[in-house]
Amino acid sequence: MKLQGILIPIAIPFDHNGDIYPVKIRHNVEKWNRTGVSGYVVSGRESIYLTAEEKIRVWEWTAEYSAPEKIRIASTGMPSVRETVELSNRAESLGYKAASIGVPHAAVETQKIYLSAVADQSRIPILIDGAAPEGLSHPNILDARIGRSSGSIARDFAGGAAAVICDIANAIPYAAICIWEAHRTRESDAAEDWQNRIAPAARLIEQYGIAALKHAMDLNGYYGGPPRLPLTVLTPAQRREVEQAFSGLRG
Repeated sequence: MKLQGILIPIAIPFDHNGDIYPVKIRHNVEKWNRTGVSGYVVSGRESIYLTAEEKIRVWEWTAEYSAPEKIRIASTGMPSVRETVELSNRAESLGYKAASIGVPHAAVETQKIYLSAVADQSRIPILIDGAAPEGLSHPNILDARIGRSSGSIARDFAGGAAAVICDIANAIPYAAICIWEAHRTRESDAAEDWQNRIAPAARLIEQYGIAALKHAMDLNGYYGGPPRLPLTVLTPAQRREVEQAFSGLRG
């Protein structure tokens, strides 16, 4: 599987009761389908706030609404090998092409055992989210150069990444795509220019987290909505900061 371009780690729409909002998943995915993003990582940094059943439902809805040419990668990592494998194979049955799995906080040998055991039993390739332990090698682990960024897209591509999983693309996919296209056509000055344009907004996403990203989505015609507790919404002053940073990045 060839990964290149911009991948959106989709922000999960919640309503004001903290429940998943399926109609807004459709709204966002169908809008992203009309852009040049390469695909979706489901469900981004909010995966840890979903139950296993909720993850599967989000995968189902995203699979239903995403365009067939968009690559779909499922965030399937769980503390145990057994549940991670079960979720990865469920994602495969829904048409997902890879499983994104974080490296557990454990001794290096335990990390290797975990990742290798999942890769042994998963019916789809494993994409490691984070730095793989040194010396790990497995035919079912993707050897792909993937950047993971809130906004430093140009630097990821310049550093050799073939694709970037980019949080800020939830809100401003066209700006992210412009950076990718400039890199692809070797217009480094144009890529750096776009990077400089989005830099203030990217810094706020890093500083204030998913709540800032969701507010930016609301500003740009997507549905962000509130984060799920224990995360909280922005203060009025923080909202104004985000609005100012994204004011020239609409559409």
